[in-house]
Amino acid sequence: MRIPLDFAWIEAVMLASVRMTAFVVIAPPFSSRAVPARVKAMLAIGLAIAVSPNVTADWVSPGNAEFFGALLAELATGAVLGFLVYVVFAAVQSAGGLLDLFGGFQLALGFDPQSMVQGAQFARLFHMAALALIVSSGAYLVIFSGLFRSFDAIPLASGVDAASSAEAVMHAVTGMFVAAAQIAGPLIVVLFLADVGLGLLTRVAPALNAFALGFPLKILLTLALAGTVFVALPAVVDALAGEAVDLMRKAG
Repeated sequence: MRIPLDFAWIEAVMLASVRMTAFVVIAPPFSSRAVPARVKAMLAIGLAIAVSPNVTADWVSPGNAEFFGALLAELATGAVLGFLVYVVFAAVQSAGGLLDLFGGFQLALGFDPQSMVQGAQFARLFHMAALALIVSSGAYLVIFSGLFRSFDAIPLASGVDAASSAEAVMHAVTGMFVAAAQIAGPLIVVLFLADVGLGLLTRVAPALNAFALGFPLKILLTLALAGTVFVALPAVVDALAGEAVDLMRKAG
């Protein structure tokens, strides 16, 4: 009994799975350590098989040296695309870090080995909230659709364009800081006005030592008004998913 094997199809799916694996290992939400490595590997292979009709049609089997070069190119492509998505969604965690900094929680800085996040309470809380919203809102499906379309912009073994990738990374990093400031901006303004009010009160009545109340007052304001920031997170995650797809398209 002979079972014919299409080696060109196997090579194309293998290359696609390398790009998918590099992407899944870096990009949220599946980059978390809470997701086992076997699940990540099976997910990457499943996504590669799903996209196989698009990548195997025009694939021509190369030589051994060219195939290993194609493996490295696909690994770099998946890593770049995953990093772009990671940077975009890091804006939510950065917004939590800003709240920790201005609200007085930065003294409780810690490292979470499960999510590989270093920050205080709001940084870790916003990170977990972003991951939960990505899964519950279906934003990960939008990201995967952008990953599938990347095979049209970046064919197998072609690799990413260095100039376009560098421009996309710089745009992603700039957008991360802007988005973080937009998310945490209203509460930061409130905390700044609280400092200004305490400063004016100290000038009027120096004996009151109003700045001694600054630390507990800012913590109270942060805890009381942090819920207003959480209300906007679903819309923020939805917008960030669309921006991540645009950046993956520009990287090609």
